[in-house]
Order: sequence, then C-alpha cells, then structure tokens
Amino acid sequence: MSTIIDPQELGDKIVGVLKTIYDPEIPVDIYELGLIYDVFVNEKSDVKILMTLTTPNCPVAETLPAEVEEKVKSLPSVQSAEVEITFDPPWTQDLMSEEAKLELGLL
Repeated sequence: MSTIIDPQELGDKIVGVLKTIYDPEIPVDIYELGLIYDVFVNEKSDVKILMTLTTPNCPVAETLPAEVEEKVKSLPSVQSAEVEITFDPPWTQDLMSEEAKLELGLL
C-alpha cells in the first residue's frame, strides 16, 4: 500500500528546498528573491515549477533551473520534477519578499 502524500505538505517541503538555492550574484535564496512564480503538485506527486530569472541573459540561465529540478527531485516523495522558465511577467525587485529587501538594504 502506498502512502498518501498531501500535496500541500509536499508543496511546503518543496518551498523548503527552494529556500536552500541561492542566486550566485545576490546573497538571497531564489524563493525570497521572487524567482519562483508557482509550484504545482498533482496527486501523483509530480511537480512543476514555474520560475523566472533576474534577466534573460542571467549567467546561471543554464545551471539554475537544472539545480532546482535536481534538488526538488531528491525529495523522497517527489515522483518527477519539471522546471519551466518564463519571463512573463519579467522579474522586478517588487517580487522580492520583505526579508530579501531587508537583507539587501532596500528597505
């Protein structure tokens, strides 16, 4: 018998993992930075993450999405993980959390 995974609980674990991934140019995790637009978890524990980058020609455009995908896939209850990059809407500092703005001295 397989264990039933609560999508909300799994979503919280995924956010926890996302908060361990940092933009190499800004000392703030990608979640607080506002780079994660959405996290979708279905009943089969397949995960899709919609994220953006600070700029389309971001130096980590190749590696950051792959790192996000690998770290989320490493959670025991995740069956599969897919990262989709979007620039609509484009990232702005307004998307950062209060915590991130404080960390960067923007408040």
